[in-house]
Amino acid sequence: MKDKDYFETVEEVWDTKTLLAAYEVMRRLKLDRFAGVVSAGKEARVYRAIGRNGEEYAVKIYLTATAEFRKSIQKYLLGDPRFSGVDVSSTKKLFAAWARKEYRNLMRMYECGVAVPKPYLVYQNIVVMEFIGRSGLRAPLLQEIYSEIDVEEAREIYRQVVENYRRIYCCARLVHADFSEFNLMYLDGRVYVIDVAQAVAVDHPNSSDFLKQDVRNIYRFFSRKLGLELEEKQVLEAITNC
Repeated sequence: MKDKDYFETVEEVWDTKTLLAAYEVMRRLKLDRFAGVVSAGKEARVYRAIGRNGEEYAVKIYLTATAEFRKSIQKYLLGDPRFSGVDVSSTKKLFAAWARKEYRNLMRMYECGVAVPKPYLVYQNIVVMEFIGRSGLRAPLLQEIYSEIDVEEAREIYRQVVENYRRIYCCARLVHADFSEFNLMYLDGRVYVIDVAQAVAVDHPNSSDFLKQDVRNIYRFFSRKLGLELEEKQVLEAITNC
């Protein structure tokens, strides 16, 4: 069977080094198998994996062959003192650093009570975390279900979103830097924050600009798409009220 999409995925994700890294991840966490793609983007593929006792994991594999992504992530690494020694000229080291950055950001947020997937392991360009979903299906993004949300539910979701970001900013001392309805999952009445690799420390030289953009995204989504009466200043004050 010749399937163009299938072979492109194989070429982008499963090179020899990534395949060996995946085997090592499976060995360390005692994973039984990979059970299909949960999401596929320009930067990474996320797979659902099953442990030997039936537990579910989300395995995120960064595409080391993506040249455009390689250029775009440097602005989030440069200026971050945690990764000041990374050799950005080496693709292998760059993507390994990016995976470590996501894992460390996840761990920092998780320990501060932010609703993020629990991180389990980082190895080379692979990050393993908690699977947010049910019956093998990932939880929907807010962007995918906002038309089904009524005003009362919107207010509760907004409260959770602001509280999560306040914990990110005040406790974890990070700025998400890509916070929007595309990076927020919703399951059983609870909001989960995802895709945190680009998050930077509050003392990063561009953190103020990133925070303003995140606040603008929150304001735009809840005021325009969900009909809440808000002001950008109000959102910013709620998040930075430490």
